[in-house]
Amino acid sequence: MPRLFLFIPLALFVVLGAFLWKGLSLDPNAMPSALIGKPFPSFKLPSVEQPDRILTNADFAGKPVLVNVWATWCPSCRQEHSDLLAIAAQHKLDIIGLDYKDERPAATTWLNDLGNPYLFTIFDEQGLLGLDLGVFGAPETYLVDAQGIVRFRHVGTITPDVWDKVQELANVK
Repeated sequence: MPRLFLFIPLALFVVLGAFLWKGLSLDPNAMPSALIGKPFPSFKLPSVEQPDRILTNADFAGKPVLVNVWATWCPSCRQEHSDLLAIAAQHKLDIIGLDYKDERPAATTWLNDLGNPYLFTIFDEQGLLGLDLGVFGAPETYLVDAQGIVRFRHVGTITPDVWDKVQELANVK
């Protein structure tokens, strides 16, 4: 019986190795969202470009949109910005920006210097809308249908492959 105890560390190592092996096969960008199939959270927040303008869900009701969570402190956001400009130039789907936990002067400078792919940009200085969306960090992108229902969430940068999937889901090819 005492010799059987010698195999316990080996058995634990094999079980742990199996869990780690399974974890390596998972897609880190495939993060489930409790909002899929539910309405986009209600909000009343100012615009980055026009601080006196208060934006709400009504500003994009009735048409499908992409909501892109970004920030000037986010290096991946800078990386995806040129792809967002190209998507916006196609005029297939409006893109709404959500400037997440950022500073307004930095955000306006960013948009002026790099170009503005957004129909408008929501200024979420405190991150409250981001919290309601379940944002882990920037960038994240949500597809919201014409009825205001969240249909898709992507964590990470928008790539041509992700854009193809979004177009298919939004039926805008």
